[in-house]
Amino acid sequence: MVEAGELETVGDAPGAAYGPAYGSAALAAMGAWLLYVVTLAPTTAFWDTSEYIATAHLVGIPHPPGNPFFVIVAKVWTLLLAPFGLPVAVRVNLLAATTSAAAAGFLYLIAHRVLHDLRAEGAFARVGAAVSAVIGATAFTVWNQSTVNEKVYTVSVLIIAAVSWLAVLWHDRKDEPGSARYLLWAVFLLAIGSTNHPMSLLPAPALALFVLVSGARPLLRTAVLGRAALLVMLGLSFNFVLPVRAARDPRINEGEPTCESFGGAAVAIYERALPGPVRGLVDGLPTCQPLADNLARVQYQTPPVTQRKAPVAAQLEMYWQYFDWQWSRGIDPSEVPSPARLPFSALFLTLGAVGLWTAWRSDRAIFTYLFVLTGTLTLGLVVYLNFKYGYSLSPEVTDIGLHEVRERDYFFVAGFLVWGCLAGVGLAWTWHMLARMIGTARRYAAAAPILVVAVIPLVLNWSWASRAGDYAARDWAYDLLMSVEPYGILFTNGDNDTFPMWYLQEVEGIRQDVTVIVGQYLFTNWYPRQLERHTRPESQRLFDPTIAAGLYADRPPPSASITRLPPDEMDQVSRARLAEDMVVPFPALAVTYPAGTVLNRGHLLALRIIHDSIGERPIYFAAEGGMLSELGLRPWGVRHGLATKIEPRGPSALPRADLVQGSERYGGTWFNLERSVRLYDEVYLYRGIRDRPIWQDRSTLNIPTQYYALALLLADAHEASGGDAETADRLREDALAFQLVADGGTALAPGL
Repeated sequence: MVEAGELETVGDAPGAAYGPAYGSAALAAMGAWLLYVVTLAPTTAFWDTSEYIATAHLVGIPHPPGNPFFVIVAKVWTLLLAPFGLPVAVRVNLLAATTSAAAAGFLYLIAHRVLHDLRAEGAFARVGAAVSAVIGATAFTVWNQSTVNEKVYTVSVLIIAAVSWLAVLWHDRKDEPGSARYLLWAVFLLAIGSTNHPMSLLPAPALALFVLVSGARPLLRTAVLGRAALLVMLGLSFNFVLPVRAARDPRINEGEPTCESFGGAAVAIYERALPGPVRGLVDGLPTCQPLADNLARVQYQTPPVTQRKAPVAAQLEMYWQYFDWQWSRGIDPSEVPSPARLPFSALFLTLGAVGLWTAWRSDRAIFTYLFVLTGTLTLGLVVYLNFKYGYSLSPEVTDIGLHEVRERDYFFVAGFLVWGCLAGVGLAWTWHMLARMIGTARRYAAAAPILVVAVIPLVLNWSWASRAGDYAARDWAYDLLMSVEPYGILFTNGDNDTFPMWYLQEVEGIRQDVTVIVGQYLFTNWYPRQLERHTRPESQRLFDPTIAAGLYADRPPPSASITRLPPDEMDQVSRARLAEDMVVPFPALAVTYPAGTVLNRGHLLALRIIHDSIGERPIYFAAEGGMLSELGLRPWGVRHGLATKIEPRGPSALPRADLVQGSERYGGTWFNLERSVRLYDEVYLYRGIRDRPIWQDRSTLNIPTQYYALALLLADAHEASGGDAETADRLREDALAFQLVADGGTALAPGL
């Protein structure tokens, strides 16, 4: 036991008298969980949230590497929570809250272990560890990622925290019989965690060095190494879920990693985990290439880390930008590092460094682990992830293709949790030193006000981290789907106008008759084949006329799939430069592509789908830009609310009273005015899109911007049709409300 006055003698002593404070850690985790529940998202959110909720519900396959561990765990989790009657989205969001809170509990134990060596008696270590858990759990990105299942990373964060605690537990008990089991559990968690996401492997360098520093000799026995190898094989075997499930052809089956044989799947799964000399033995064996490509994320064509996507200085600047957000995000709405936030960032940077120093004085081996883990989760990730210029940084780089498409702070979520834990240890050390200087009988109580620093992130991050009441992504998807007539095809441009609609269709069962086509996926081989299979008459899902009753009349489903192009011919479609003019005929219109035009694989397949389907299926696009413009079809676009439908109109077509063209001042946009106004007034939902104080994710501000443009263009078209001024004024007032949100919402809450 180390007295306060003996701090200078603390060094390598492993704290034999230490007993883990599991009860207190559970209370700390419960406190974090309750905070996350209070600020929990009530439904889906933008980016990958909908994809993961939908694949968990379907037991489908999300984008590479497929995340089978997450999908199965989330599916079991939702089944366990089913008796409570919670929506599926809330159940999956609660998985994020629970895994993050549990991770905070494990880091509480590590902080308690370090602080116990600083002062063993009294409640000092328990209070200090609680402070550590509070700071870590309320760091902006940690909190924001714990209130909605945007990614699979909270499961990996839990694995990182659990592995870290198992390492410390082994270190303290390594001289006891059977202590190797703690490291064997850690090895198993690393292996099975890799089937959730490679992030789970990040503790491996720290763990390896930690074992060497602590004493690896007892672990070098054949029995221990053999068990470790078997546990690695067992953990990696979770990847067999991918080919087994892919063969069942779920509605979301990205990459379609089907395999012809068990042996081929085994080679694909285990080959990369084998040591170099052993790997050569399987080089000649047949492998399952779709599965191997999925696991290696070949689809993304990631360059080697030696080929930097941006200067290292710019990448480090991006990391500092995100670190600057963690402790006082609500102080300043600006995305870039802020002078107003700088004092708080400097404070918690210093406290984290003091926390590392405290670990050094407590136990050199534990310090080694925490130091290497922190370096891996920060600088190591900056080098490995090799990001482009930051989404909101480097404005002098005007080519948007050289910037990330969104903020990437979530990749560092584990590092921010660990640094928050270290900052809490540093704050506890500061409390301890102040108490020593006071020197009275109740010196720790007298010095306790310093601990108020721990609630700074809680107070200053709440408005930005909370997702309570945010229905924006769900309602955006609903509004888009309801803009489409029965059995329509809707071409989308990316994650945020695709994944939320997948969620609505597969989880809530809304407008399953609509065929959503992701333009970027047409470049793959597997996706066009799936579209053709899923839209055959025997697979086509039916229109439900009870949704928005009376908006659309029911009609017979299509008699054929969206294209008559055979699968083997689909595979042969590739980029083409036209040697002569090409005319693509559609009913009542034709598009001419002049010689020299370059049409890529996605363009050619989209044109074929439109050509083969337009007779039976209405064709829509989620935006007037993107593929609609690239295909030269914009002259035939007619707005149906948020979506744009391809249909003949104008001087060469039969006159239609329902089609109205707006003024040239606003681009002369064509509307099906009656339907658009009805959609806008009677069908669309705007929760979390209109009258919102803060739009936290600035990379999705195009969503309220689209509503702003719709209201403004509808007002213009209404006036062009001779409509009443009162309706036009009302629409313009709505446009102003959407504009305030599209500006970030901060105009409504200037103090946030």
